[in-house]
Parts: sequence; C-alpha cells; structure tokens
Amino acid sequence: MPTPDIHLYTAATMNGYKPVLFLEEAGVPYDLTFIDFGKREQKAPDYMKLNPNGRIPTIVDRSNGDFAVFESGAILWYLAEKYGKFLPTDPNARSEALQWLMFQMGGVGPMMGQAMYFQRIAAPNGHEEPYAIKRYVDESRRLLEVLNTRLEGREWLAGENYSIADMATFPWARAYVWAKVSIDGLSHLQAWFDRIDARPATQRALTIPKAQPQFWSASAQDDAFGAENAARFAMDAKQP
Repeated sequence: MPTPDIHLYTAATMNGYKPVLFLEEAGVPYDLTFIDFGKREQKAPDYMKLNPNGRIPTIVDRSNGDFAVFESGAILWYLAEKYGKFLPTDPNARSEALQWLMFQMGGVGPMMGQAMYFQRIAAPNGHEEPYAIKRYVDESRRLLEVLNTRLEGREWLAGENYSIADMATFPWARAYVWAKVSIDGLSHLQAWFDRIDARPATQRALTIPKAQPQFWSASAQDDAFGAENAARFAMDAKQP
C-alpha cells in the first residue's frame, strides 16, 4: 500500500479534531502520530522543528517536499486548496468562508478555550477566578449567539455547502458542554450541530485519535476525566 501524502500529528482536542474532520470527510488517506501531552511530546525538539509553537495539530505533506503546516486553520486552508474540496470557488463565497474561519480562529476558539481553562484547569488546581470565568463564559455565549444569527435561514456558515468554516467552528462550538456555556434559545445553532453530528465522517473523526464524549454530551460522566485533565495540565496553572 503506498505511503499517504499527509502525515498528521494531533491529539484529542478541539483543534486536534479539525484536520481529522477534513481528511475523513474528503476520503483522503493519511497516517497519524498521536501527540501525548502527558509526555510533553509537543515540546520535543524534533516536533518543534515542524511546529515552532509546540502545539497541535501539524501536518507534513510528503508529496510537497515534506512541507509542514501548523495552526489548525492554516491546515484546513492548505488541505482545501490542495484537494479542491470544502472551500467555495465563487470569490465572494470563498471570502465568506475565510472570514468565518478567521472568526473561529480569532474568537470562538480563544474565548471558549479560556472558559474551559479557567473552569477545567485553573479552578481545580486552586486558582478559582470568578471574574475571569464570567468574562470568558459570557463572551463565549455572545459568540455562539453570533453563530446562531448567521445560521438563521441557512444550513452552513458560508456558501451553499459544508466548508472548512464549519469544520473549524464545529469542534469548539459543539463543546459548549465542556466550556459550561448555555445554548438555551439558540435553535439555529442546535440545528447546525444536528446536521454536522449526522454526518458519518464526523462521527468517525471524533473518535480519532480517541473519543472524548465528555466534551460533547451533558450526559457523559466527566468526574474522573475532568480530574485527570486538570492534573495533566497542572503545570499550566502554576503561578510564577
């Protein structure tokens, strides 16, 4: 069997699932290296040659001289252009898709990530910050309301079809449970979740490199997982 063009380095996080969503949906062969945060593999010298920021995900395109791409939004953009999929060709629709991709990268991801951090890592490690929690939960809710308004009367964030804008935004917005952000009253957003959840490729992708039901389901038991997660990132919560 030929070696796949794409080698993906990732972990089971909201950003980590993004390229998997694309690759599974596009039916693109790839191989995968799981990055173990507990072993700090994201900071290993060989990995940081590929990704100077020491984060996940990263891809290496063997068919392009082992060209490395880091930052999840940039990876989606690269893959969309390489394979001619999930990015509109009409200039205006294409611009809209990239605008909503940037909205996720600059807003939804960072704000919901901080809501998760202060509740799921800082607080269990002795750094309860009510002001920070309220700030990031409220801003996350506002951004989800923006998405809800955008999705009124339309199926996808940009253009007429599922795109990298949807793929980028879905893992973060869908993890409102883990961020402890309410989506009450956001019916258009919930319908969008339902449409993406119903895609077989989505269900495959959310098990690669492993499933984390605690992120997505209010019925999932997160006590043990939450304690493990907080312990894994305890170093990040240490005060200088």
